[in-house]
Amino acid sequence: MTRDDALKQLSHIARERAFERHVGSDRLIQAGLNALIAGIESPSLAMLAGLLRSEEPEAPALFDQVLEELGLLFRPPADRRAAKWAMADWVAGQIVDGSLDAAAGTHLIWADIAEDLGYPEELEPLVHCAHNLDGWEESWGVSFEELSREAVETAKQFLNKRSAAQAGS
Repeated sequence: MTRDDALKQLSHIARERAFERHVGSDRLIQAGLNALIAGIESPSLAMLAGLLRSEEPEAPALFDQVLEELGLLFRPPADRRAAKWAMADWVAGQIVDGSLDAAAGTHLIWADIAEDLGYPEELEPLVHCAHNLDGWEESWGVSFEELSREAVETAKQFLNKRSAAQAGS
């Protein structure tokens, strides 16, 4: 793992945790170990990477300390709706860059974001993709891979519209 990969992993996990996704202590410790091996330096990083199984409860606080030291700590918007929109942007970005499977990502947008936001029109195309991927059957005459590619394209369009709307405001 390169230094950039390790920083990206730390940043990704920071967002997962900020958006209240469960991240086990074992993943936090492994990310710390990956970062240490990749040559990243931080006063608390070696402590995080060296935690024993019996010390796992200390991992979340140490992980946050490492993020703070590296300038990677992420805090979502305080407003609940704005935080959900930020999460939608983040998940769509992961679908586009391939770090999150299209079916899993669109399902997350459908179940954890769109529902909480009252199914806004902007998320409808992604929710539609989630329904298609979730209920896909071979008899449909379209491959699962094709539906996945469509979901990636839909996520790109969503991000482009959001970017254009934010630039215009």
